[in-house]
Amino acid sequence: MGAHPPFTPPTSPSFWRSPLRGPWLTAVLGTVLLAGITLLFVTGLLSYAAYNPDLAGGLNDRTPGKGLLGLYLFPWPTGPHWLYRLTQGLHVTVGVALVPVVLAKLWSVIPKLFTLPPVRSAGHALERLSLLLLVGGVLFECVTGVLNVQLEYLFPGSFYPLHFYGAWVFMGAFAAHVVLRLPRTVRALRERRDPVAAADDTGLVAARPDRPTVSRRGALGLVGAGSLALFVTTAGQSVGGWWRRTALLAPHGAGEPGSGPNAFQINKTAAAVGIRARDTGEDWRLTIEGGGRRVRLGRADLLALPQHEAALPIACVEGWSTDDRLWSGVRLRDLAALVGHEAEPPGVLVESLQLHGAFRRAALRDNQVRDPRSLLALRVGGAELSADHGYPARIIVPAAPGVLNTKWVSRLTFGEW
Repeated sequence: MGAHPPFTPPTSPSFWRSPLRGPWLTAVLGTVLLAGITLLFVTGLLSYAAYNPDLAGGLNDRTPGKGLLGLYLFPWPTGPHWLYRLTQGLHVTVGVALVPVVLAKLWSVIPKLFTLPPVRSAGHALERLSLLLLVGGVLFECVTGVLNVQLEYLFPGSFYPLHFYGAWVFMGAFAAHVVLRLPRTVRALRERRDPVAAADDTGLVAARPDRPTVSRRGALGLVGAGSLALFVTTAGQSVGGWWRRTALLAPHGAGEPGSGPNAFQINKTAAAVGIRARDTGEDWRLTIEGGGRRVRLGRADLLALPQHEAALPIACVEGWSTDDRLWSGVRLRDLAALVGHEAEPPGVLVESLQLHGAFRRAALRDNQVRDPRSLLALRVGGAELSADHGYPARIIVPAAPGVLNTKWVSRLTFGEW
């Protein structure tokens, strides 16, 4: 029997045989990620701002102790009404589409992770640490983000602080990496060719390359095709209309539940959060408080008040959104007037009948209350709300994240938290 070839460890340059690896391929992938990750970071910060996390002592905030990381926050506007649908749709769709690029970039530089000695100097140790945070951070953000899109919360703790703090750690390492590597990236793109192994100073070119089975441009084409496929099967959940049929990766598939005006996506059902039929029956009352006054109204009382309509979508952090739906009900500012806030209604604390789960209590800013399109909705598309869409009454506010459009509302407290 012939002798087995000697084992070659991953720390040996001869272990890595792919002829595709090199500075040019890595530079192209890195340039794509520089643009894409910057967009993800900006839209992620906007998503956090959309929750108005400083309201009501941080009631809307699922990331306690943010400190200096919240300095950029600003009052989230109510217009255009599709604002959150756009920013979060971009965040999720681009994030999913970048997964093949991230994996290809990690593959292109994996030999660097096994170079010896692992630390040559204090400066090299810092570089290696930033690389560890960079690789770990991007994988963590990708995994938690994709799981959140699919409503699969397999990780410990709440998604909000995990993804928020993970993003800041990753972006710190990413910024340091860009500063250190940008000159080399620009040089590699300008040369448009990879050096031979003997002249390579990057450690990416194989010392003993195998014969190529595809060109570098062909490999980039495959990565691009994978990203395009993910884009097409994800974007429809945000674009809406006919394109919703292509959203095969949407958390509930491309279809819509049932038929009629209430046939649009639902994240949490009444049964899932403990809403019973008797909780929303004839004895249900909405309590409105503020200015030292209290008013209790049944659904018939609310229907007797002036009714208004607004065509608004629901857009959620998972990236899905509805098309504009025609909601009807009582304006929040008119309900504020019932307890003495006629001129300049303040913000409101909204409480739900639901017994458990996140955002059963949420705060809305004064600009959201004052917008004439902000409603305590009683109907959608001319039909009564279904139980799963918040019957007997729910909040609908333009440009707000879906979780702030509270369902099964039981109490509104204006200005006194």
